[in-house]
Amino acid sequence: MSASMQFMVALVAVLAIVVAVLGYRLWKLRQVGGTAAILRDYPAVGGQGWRHGVMRYRGGEAGFYRLSSMRWWPDRTLSRRGLEIVSRRSPRGDEFDIMTEQIVILELRDIGPERGRGYEIALDRGALTAFTSWLESRPSPRARRRSY
Repeated sequence: MSASMQFMVALVAVLAIVVAVLGYRLWKLRQVGGTAAILRDYPAVGGQGWRHGVMRYRGGEAGFYRLSSMRWWPDRTLSRRGLEIVSRRSPRGDEFDIMTEQIVILELRDIGPERGRGYEIALDRGALTAFTSWLESRPSPRARRRSY
């Protein structure tokens, strides 16, 4: 076999492995479930930086799994304790290329240990209700454990 033929076989094998891994991850995300979301780091320019994914809630954390990522762990982890909603808006400008009018965009600020992190998350009405319910059900910062 010539060198160029070996290169082509290796390239096809690598591509097949990448497709298999991405396929398995998408299958796994669909099997376990979650809420569809679009997330980006904030501040951002125009309609750039948005990533489609699935949001999964586990206790005090929400994990965001990008659809195009090959990681087994969440791409972003939002802690309920340090997260606050700064503003709410509708999509605008070129954001309509990937969103509909029914989408609501929340600007979030992480005031926890990793201060200074900001996010924007785009959710449909049902996912918005789930997210705000999860966020508002956090324990009060004034709440303390009492030992009897």
